Amino acid sequence: MDGTLTLAVHDFDAIRKELGLPEGKPILEQIAIYPKMEARRLHKQLDMIELDIAARSKPADGAAELLEALTAKGHQLGILTRNNRINIYATLEAAGLNGFFEDNNLISRNCVPPKPDPAGIHRLLNAWGGTPEESVMVGDHLFDLDTGRAAGSATIYVDPTGEFEHRDKADFC
Repeated sequence: MDGTLTLAVHDFDAIRKELGLPEGKPILEQIAIYPKMEARRLHKQLDMIELDIAARSKPADGAAELLEALTAKGHQLGILTRNNRINIYATLEAAGLNGFFEDNNLISRNCVPPKPDPAGIHRLLNAWGGTPEESVMVGDHLFDLDTGRAAGSATIYVDPTGEFEHRDKADFC
């Protein structure tokens, strides 16, 4: 969602710093190693940081037109994100993209293990009666590409910088 449908505005290093987490390591995985009460506090703090970011979301160029075209052709659309569910709604609302997705096709870290675990893709495919071979995972992060690969889906790598650092992990760039 962030960096694909919307312009990427997350500064993960700044978020880690604000949470007091070590640099260079995934935020959710770092929080998971803390004792339960401290992890809960960190998740609440992360939720507030992400909600602020979500409220400032802007659509990526062509995102609405792409979603309209895919919907018109009858394609199933879902979102799988490491954000929480509330932030999905806030992001889509702020970006003006909330009319394209059914509620049960919005998959967050609240309902499945976070990416790169493929459980979210499997959940969507089971709901749709689809197979991995019929699906595509679109993303801007290595987690997205690893998730798609683990699920057996094709992967499309979106990188607005044009650098495509993880080109070797994607089927299409």
